[in-house]
Formats: sequence, structure tokens, C-alpha cells
Amino acid sequence: MLDGKDTLALLPTGGGKSICFQVPALCQEGLCLVVSPLIALMKDQVQNLNKRNISAIALHSGIPYRDIDRLIDNCVYGDVKFLYLSPERLHSELIRERLPKMPINLIAVDEAHCISQWGYDFRPAYLEIAKIREILPEVPILALTATATPEVAKDIQEKLAFKQENQLQKSFARSNLAYVVRHTEAKPEEMINILKKVPGSSVVYARNRRMTKEMAILLRRKGISADFYHAGLSIDERSQKQENWLNNKTRVMVSTNAFGMGIDKSNVRSVIHLELPDALEAYFQEAGRAGRDEQKAFAVLLYNQADAVKLKQQYELSYPDLKEVRQVYRALGSYYQLAVGAGHGESFDFDLIDFASKFQFEAIKAYNCLKILEKEGWIVLSEAVYNPASLKMLVNQDQLYDFMLKHPKLDKIVKVILRSYQGAFNHYIFLREQSIANFLKIERSDLQQSLQLLHKEGILDYRPQKEEPQLFFINGRMDANTVAFDHVAYNFRKEQQKKRLDNAIQYAEKEQCRSQQLLTYFGEIDAPICGTCDVCLEQKKERTLDPKSYARYQNKIELILKRESLTLAEILDSFAKSKEKVVVLTLDYLLEEGKVYLKEDHFIWKQP
Repeated sequence: MLDGKDTLALLPTGGGKSICFQVPALCQEGLCLVVSPLIALMKDQVQNLNKRNISAIALHSGIPYRDIDRLIDNCVYGDVKFLYLSPERLHSELIRERLPKMPINLIAVDEAHCISQWGYDFRPAYLEIAKIREILPEVPILALTATATPEVAKDIQEKLAFKQENQLQKSFARSNLAYVVRHTEAKPEEMINILKKVPGSSVVYARNRRMTKEMAILLRRKGISADFYHAGLSIDERSQKQENWLNNKTRVMVSTNAFGMGIDKSNVRSVIHLELPDALEAYFQEAGRAGRDEQKAFAVLLYNQADAVKLKQQYELSYPDLKEVRQVYRALGSYYQLAVGAGHGESFDFDLIDFASKFQFEAIKAYNCLKILEKEGWIVLSEAVYNPASLKMLVNQDQLYDFMLKHPKLDKIVKVILRSYQGAFNHYIFLREQSIANFLKIERSDLQQSLQLLHKEGILDYRPQKEEPQLFFINGRMDANTVAFDHVAYNFRKEQQKKRLDNAIQYAEKEQCRSQQLLTYFGEIDAPICGTCDVCLEQKKERTLDPKSYARYQNKIELILKRESLTLAEILDSFAKSKEKVVVLTLDYLLEEGKVYLKEDHFIWKQP
């Protein structure tokens, strides 16, 4: 990247994608702009950079619009090295006006496959990235992904307006990772057997939140240290569970696909999928979290025919009638009481169950309609976003002093906050409410009530901590009748998803080297067999002969070939039908040992 060329880097999960843009950016003057769709990952990387005294900030759809101006000023006039942006924020005129004023040295596009409708996780807002090139024509782009097929890789470079094709690809092969598919109707029992046979840290991926809890309880009953994780837990619960697993206090984490992004744990010995994901991209990324330390590890898929049926049913539900999609969009406007044109640039807390209940939608149907609206570029529905409590003083110090004289019970709370945090009169400060409550020796709920009172009195603006999923209207709320859908693109995405689904089912059912199947899917056409997956190991067993059997069949083959040379079919005629595999295997050994040779399809015994 230091030579200024646009580059697409295809690196496997755990291949160090963040290093690829962080190191070049730190080697140069200026700021690196990072576009990422994953809020949790953005916040995690910003936190890690800040811990190393590297200035970084994140602007995502969960940040209140009124805070953005101050944060952007820090990028223009401050010493910020990394600005993380969600793609939706690129729609903002405020962002686009300020970008030319920033000393940007590199644009890094993480999860770059999201720009392609060929890909499994298309995000329309990614298409806005190319428009940045018009504002910053000399700044190179580094696009990064771990899950791009050849079609997607080509599309990424076109959509990002690469000056010339430039693709850096590390083989996706993982020689230390054994891929295994177990066909079973008794998945919980099989999961337990695997965890007993394969020691060490593990992730078990389950279909839904209820199953994560049930499987974790089952494992604990069997004496295996386990916990569960999903997006419905509070931020404190998720952080604690994650810490326990990272520090080996918990051995097995049973989770939905909410767990894993940005988790840096190298010594995971097994990843077990209780259900087949609907795309090999998702499976490959999740399975790839095993064995990052390059020691032996296992990626196991537990599969049965019911899985294929369920996936096909889910596929049909994922593409509802567009009339229903429009109804859901209309209901969103009513849900938030937004006038047409309102809501631009704002994020709203979103509770799917509450929304579906109020408008009498089936929750799963409403969710699928929302995902269609997202792919059509009308809304963004993000994962739960944790925003800590914050406040800003609305009065000057003299007015505050007068108020405190009349409310002595609140005096101590305000003084502790002002002593602990600088700048509350000038900008919003983030509060560690539990730490303040502990210092004051009061309950956190009492502290929050006091802050709410001060807010009500107009002394300060208090924003409570929140961690709900966020819904973001990209262009503000539109009249539902004017919301247009690209029917051609809709049908194209539907067809592509069907192909991805068929490939995933084929992976589970086809008796071909698992690694070879995955690598071929991602464009490594001449990938060798791995020798360690379940298919390869089974074929090895079939190719193994005990010494007595080998000697017996060798003697008979020697007798018939010494009389005359024969084709394979003619040799097999001399044996029972049930022995054909053994005969072929014996011939393979004799060829390897040089006791026979082939001439024009005839086997000939080599005379001494």
C-alpha cells in the first residue's frame, strides 16, 4: 500500500486483515479512513488502538447525529490516526464536506464483499464508497475480505473504481484444520462425544438463542465447562461471558453467529456447527476461527436431511412479496410517528417483537421484510449498539451554584462528576455510572434517578446508557407509495442466494474432500486433497489392506498375469463381485512396488 496502488487483499479468517491497513497508515503522515459494517468490530478495534495510545474514533449509525460534528472536527484539526465509518454515514453531506479537509492517506474497506450483489452479504451503502474517490482521487484504496468468490473479487474492484486490477490473495487452505461432516440424528450426543475426544477451547454455533442456552446447560450437566452467548444479552453479560472464555475460565461457548467477529483467541481447538449455515462464505468464516495458532484443530458440521429441508423453507420465507415489504415500511413510519422527510441521519432504538406485535405482523416475516428494505437501500438495521451514559451541563457555573444551594442532596453527585470528568460545560462526557455510584456509596439506580431529575430541571442534558438494536432511515422516512424496488436486482439476489444454498448443501452431502470443495468454491481450482477431512480419512481406510489379505490376492494376481497380460475388467472377472475393491487396491500396491506395469491398458507381470 505504501506505493499508492489500489489493492484487493483476500485473506482467510484470522489472516491479519487489520494489520494490512493499520501498519501502512501508521508509517505515513495523516489519517486512515476505515469503512466497516460491523459496529461491534469497529468499537473493539478503536478501543484496542486507544489502549496503545493511537488516536482512533468511530462514527456509526448508533452515534447521535448531534455528536458527529465534534468528532469530525477532531479528525480535521486533531491528531486522529484512524477514522472508522459505517458505510451509511457516507451518505451524510456533513461527512462529504469535511473529508477533503482531512489529511487522509489511505481508505481501507473492510468486509469488502458487502459491495457486491454477487456476494452473500450485500449492503447498498457500500456503493457510496466509490463516490469518495471523486473527492479524494489520489488516495489509494485497500479492500479486504475473507470470503470472496472469483465473481465477487472482480466485482469488488469494479465497484470501487480501481485504477487497475490488483489482487493479493493468500491461499485459503488451512493445513492444520480438519473439516469434518458428521451425518447424525442425535446432534447433542455427537457434540458431547466430540468435546470429550477433542480437549481445549471450543465454539459451538447454534441456530437460535433458545438453543444456545439449552446446549450450554446440557454440557454443564455432562461436566463440560460451558456458557451461552447471543445478541439478546446485555452488554455487561456479553462482555463477562466473552472475558471468561478468552481467559479459559469457560471452555465452550455455545453461541449464535453473533459471537466471533473480532474475537482474538488463537488456541480454539474445535468449532462445531449444530446447523448448516445457508452460505459457504458464512460457514468458512465461522469454522476458520479454529486453530489460528496453526496447531491441529477441527471444524465439525453436524448434519442431517432435515437441515436441508429447513434451509430451503427459510430461503422461501426470506423473499416475501414486495407488497408485504411496502406494508412493513409504512408501519415503521407509524411506529416512530415520523412525518415524511423526517428522521434523516438519526438512529432509533428498535424492538422487533414490540414492532411486530403492534402491527400484527409475524415476527419472522417482519424481519425478512426489513432485510429486503435494507438490501434495497432504504434502511439499515444494525446489531445491538452499546452507548454509555453521557451528559453535558446546560447552565454556567454561577447558575449551577445557585441551584445546588437549593438542592443540597444533589450537590455531592454533581461535584464528584465534575471532579472526575473534564469538559462537561463544553461537550458531552461519557459516564462510568457504576464507578460513580460505588464512590458515592449509593445504588446505581439512585444515581440515575438523580441525573434524570437534573435533566428535568434543565441543569444538564442526560442521556442514559442504551444497548438496543438500531434502525436507521438512510434518506429519512419516505412515503411508502414512493418507495421503489429494483425488481431485476431483487430477482438476481434471490437467484444468487439459491446457488449459495445449493452449494452449502452439496458441501455437506457430497463425498469429496471437504477442504478441496471449499477451496474450489473460492476459486482455487487445482486445490489438492487435504488428507485429514472425514472423506479423505474414510478413503484411506478403504485403501488399507492387512498383510494377509494383500499376500493372498497378490499370489492369485501373479498366477493369472504370468499366464497372460490382462485388462482390469478381465482381471476382475477372475474374482467375486464383492472383492472388486480389494483387487483394485492390491493392483495399486503392485504398481507402486513395480511388480506389475501397464501397457496399452493391459497389466503385465514384471519378470525378475
